[in-house]
Amino acid sequence: MDAWVGWLIAAAALGIPLVLTAMPEFGMLAVGAVAAAVAAGLGLGTVAQVLVFVVVSVALIAVVRPVAARHSAERPRFASGIDALKGRQAVVLERVDGSGGRIKLAGEIWSARSLDADRSFDPGQQVDVVEIDGATAIVM
Repeated sequence: MDAWVGWLIAAAALGIPLVLTAMPEFGMLAVGAVAAAVAAGLGLGTVAQVLVFVVVSVALIAVVRPVAARHSAERPRFASGIDALKGRQAVVLERVDGSGGRIKLAGEIWSARSLDADRSFDPGQQVDVVEIDGATAIVM
């Protein structure tokens, strides 16, 4: 059996735990084995094949893992639902105070109350939405 065939078998064998465990490191090792198969196909010796396998595998793990970890730690940039309403401006339709009122927020009429119970807002004023509590916008 040629060495390149053995490396391809090793790559396939490394692909099995990749599928079963969903650990991307096995995929990176499989790519290293494919690179070693290419080196064997080009006629490089056993030591060179092993070096290609190690260098490619380690390089992929060293480069891809930190990038993947950074991307998985980031919060999504797209806010939806009530999260998209926080921080937006609204127009007061009916006087808003600590006990209630109405605002127009994102083209819809919402019940609202003031964050500070002592503060009130008159119709026509612009307010900022700080929180959504059920179906009530908390404004300031």
